[in-house]
Amino acid sequence: MAIQLPPMSQEETSKWVREQFQAANKFLAENGIISDRVLTKDSRYLAPYVAVWKFTTQDRKELWLVNGDVPTDVAGKKAADNARDALRYFSFQWQLKAQNLMADEQAMADPTKQQYANYLVNRAETIYEVVDSPELWEAPAEDQSNG
Repeated sequence: MAIQLPPMSQEETSKWVREQFQAANKFLAENGIISDRVLTKDSRYLAPYVAVWKFTTQDRKELWLVNGDVPTDVAGKKAADNARDALRYFSFQWQLKAQNLMADEQAMADPTKQQYANYLVNRAETIYEVVDSPELWEAPAEDQSNG
């Protein structure tokens, strides 16, 4: 199944990316992580669904952060070599979290936790489709050299 992107103007896309970047920085700050800079050459986005950012922190660590229409999550640099592998990592982690929740009878008695587990599975499957779609990872034609 191919990923269908809704039509967005350049202005709408830029606004979405800016909002996700601000939300990513806010998430880091709320978790006591102070970002130094974003490594834009390693970061990717698929507006309006998902953004995966590679940050350096003030204590000189590198990390991956994913946000958008997915659970905001963070992982150390060792989790992945590139944005595609980072998304694969997050997809797998969400599947594991959902599986653990679903295996917990007490958690599954709580409709909120049941809904969250289903949300994790849904987003993990969607993100895996993104990872598994080679056309989304090919360089744009203007970036390819002719020899």
